[in-house]
Amino acid sequence: QLQLVESGGGLVQPGGSLRLSCAASGFTLDYYAIGWFRQAPGKGREGVSCISSSDGSTYYADSVKGRFTISRDNAKNTVYLQMNSLKPEDTAVYYCAAEVRYGGRCPGFIPDLFGSWGQGAQVTVSS
Repeated sequence: QLQLVESGGGLVQPGGSLRLSCAASGFTLDYYAIGWFRQAPGKGREGVSCISSSDGSTYYADSVKGRFTISRDNAKNTVYLQMNSLKPEDTAVYYCAAEVRYGGRCPGFIPDLFGSWGQGAQVTVSS
């Protein structure tokens, strides 16, 4: 059974850092594009970052560019999202998502194009 599990969320002060992990079980991430999305209360799901399996290309939303870094460790079957210089507006539930179509390339920040999702991890940025 294909499963994604996020961890590493929590409460952090503005300017702080967190690292989210997305661990896969039941399948290998080697051939999957992995995206990170977030959803704040009362808002839609927003694409944050994506990493391709085909060539390791990475993509970031403008709102997080220069602060967040996505990486993957295929040996651990895990993808990470390092979040630095966190702001209150980064507060949201963060989800990882996987998709094997499109040759392992990121299909863009369109939630409907990702077929498998984790349960989400809460990130709260507040003083």
